[in-house]
Amino acid sequence: MRLAVLTCLAAIGALCGFAPAASAGTKLLVETRTYDIAGATGASLVVAMDRKGPKHGLTTHAIALTAYTVDWDLDVSRDGGVCRVRQADGTLDLTYTFPRMVSAATPALQKRWKRFFAGVLAHEHTHGRIARKMMQATEKSITGLEFADNWFCTRTHHEARRRIKAIYAEYEAKQNDFDAREHRDGGHVEHLVDALMRRR
Repeated sequence: MRLAVLTCLAAIGALCGFAPAASAGTKLLVETRTYDIAGATGASLVVAMDRKGPKHGLTTHAIALTAYTVDWDLDVSRDGGVCRVRQADGTLDLTYTFPRMVSAATPALQKRWKRFFAGVLAHEHTHGRIARKMMQATEKSITGLEFADNWFCTRTHHEARRRIKAIYAEYEAKQNDFDAREHRDGGHVEHLVDALMRRR
């Protein structure tokens, strides 16, 4: 599951000022959180995750969650009546939340849990990779952007905002498509849960 916030859009007018450029490129900040679950069977672990997992919506809980915020700091210069985005410094702040089994388990349950957790880890890290690709695409799209513009570079800022929003929407659609495939009936997530609950 995934939660995303594009924080730069409301403040981009302030962020896209004429300050000297910061360190170049996209910065990635990653935090991993866990919540404890306990159970003697795969089914009881699933119940615990459903009860204690990160909130997804008003009443449901996810097994795991990838949350991220995005911010952009643009270095815009004006020369000879032309405004140009000299540098686009993005920050992607990723937070992963995963379950952590803290109860004693039989060797069979431990084996099933390891397989289950590896699948959950791969799912959430795919969300993270899609978000990183979004940042790369955005940086490429807005770096070097230039227009004949006024002293405030209004048109340049407007076009930068438009491109950021458009790429964000494009990659949010990719995130949603990935979740739809993974969470469909008979999909990967269902197989992971069924394998964890299997009695062997």
